[in-house]
Amino acid sequence: MEETSCCGEEGGRTQPLLLSPSSSSQDHDDRDVPLTPTFLLSIFAVACGSFSTGCTIGYTSPAEYQIIEELGISVVEYSVSGSMMVVGGLVGSLVGGKITEHIGRKRTMLVLDVLFIVGWLTIASAKGALQLDLGMLLIGIASPINLYLSPIYVAEITPSNLRGAAVSVSQLIMFCCIAFTFIVGSLISWRVLALIGATPSLVQLLLTIFFIPESPRWLAKTGKEKEFEAALQQLRGGNADISSEVDEIKEYMETIHNISKNSSILDMFQKQYAIPLIVGNGLLVLQQVSGMNSYVMYTDAIFVSAGISSTTGFLAVASFQLLGAFLAAVLMDRCGRRPLLLAGVIGTCIGSLLTALSFILQGFEGWSRVTPTLALLSVMIFLGSIAIWNGIPWMIIAEIFPLNIKGSAGTMCCLSYNISSLVISSSFQTLLQWSPPGTFFIYASVSVVAIGFIAKLVPETRGKTLEEIQSCFTHK
Repeated sequence: MEETSCCGEEGGRTQPLLLSPSSSSQDHDDRDVPLTPTFLLSIFAVACGSFSTGCTIGYTSPAEYQIIEELGISVVEYSVSGSMMVVGGLVGSLVGGKITEHIGRKRTMLVLDVLFIVGWLTIASAKGALQLDLGMLLIGIASPINLYLSPIYVAEITPSNLRGAAVSVSQLIMFCCIAFTFIVGSLISWRVLALIGATPSLVQLLLTIFFIPESPRWLAKTGKEKEFEAALQQLRGGNADISSEVDEIKEYMETIHNISKNSSILDMFQKQYAIPLIVGNGLLVLQQVSGMNSYVMYTDAIFVSAGISSTTGFLAVASFQLLGAFLAAVLMDRCGRRPLLLAGVIGTCIGSLLTALSFILQGFEGWSRVTPTLALLSVMIFLGSIAIWNGIPWMIIAEIFPLNIKGSAGTMCCLSYNISSLVISSSFQTLLQWSPPGTFFIYASVSVVAIGFIAKLVPETRGKTLEEIQSCFTHK
């Protein structure tokens, strides 16, 4: 199919930015690109960052009892430490996008590694609540920046036919780490667990300093032409022909430079960027408002009501999450982003409806044995489905924002993500007291809205180079 614009006609209606693989991308990007040691080390380095982020997400639950007992702090003081991670997340969201654009992807990784290492070591050596608060703040700052940076760096160094799978690997590693942290955290000291959290950042720090290159596209954007070609050659292999890829990136950069003279943060609010801004922010907000964090908070109660141990229940849920993340990694470049998004959101809708149904059935005699099992099944379906589409919004953000607005737009998306997460988490208990089934019917309704949002607005970027995707906006 020959494509002449970013919008396609299907069944008599216009689909905004419905990109489908075209001959232009197939000609130069579906060729056999060698998986060089430098490229594989770069992907491994990013995976180490995802491991640290996973440790941050999974740490507080298994470490809570040990920390309170050993440090002699109250539950309120520990809650304050946990909230410092949220504060750090907001700070990271504010500065992450701009830092990534100003100092580059590689240097930002180094900054995050230092934050993670110092943060985890501060937690591991904590003698009281103050040190614990500081450590939580530091790793809280680093985590959202890494969530934003990892898919951008991977997307910018990876050929289009491998981009989806390469970005999905980071999400798979993160889910594996969350499961690892929960299981191992119940068996070892919280201080040792913190040291484990620091280890992958140390590995990434060494790899970043000595082996992995800066993003070629960031180098091209900043006018470092020789370094740009050298980095791309290093990633593709010494004997690889990179001429067509270099020409395409250069041509796109000329367009970017022409439209970004005297640019400011307000540039991202221009008409041609409306769709990517709506898509990026919309996906992240809908993901949070569909109840993701609420399910994490509710999981322990589900396990208790089902009459099973927390460890057994978590293993069951973690198995579904790992399966979902694995399927996303395998199918991302085969099925595309939109089908996986739709499959994941439909799954979260079904999970929410089943949870609501389990609450309703509790009021009927004869259902007491069925409702706990139904509730457990609903959590497994919901969190397994979230795992399928959890990382796709970040991938799409890495793909659709042109380089001239990527920093500002990324900051806006990170803020939207963290603010909506904070609102949903803080309102969950209030909603649950109002109406348990009503709460999950609301989450199911949000998933229905998300289905329509994805079907109408979200682009299919599979098989397209970043320049082809982003030029759809810069050429308007």
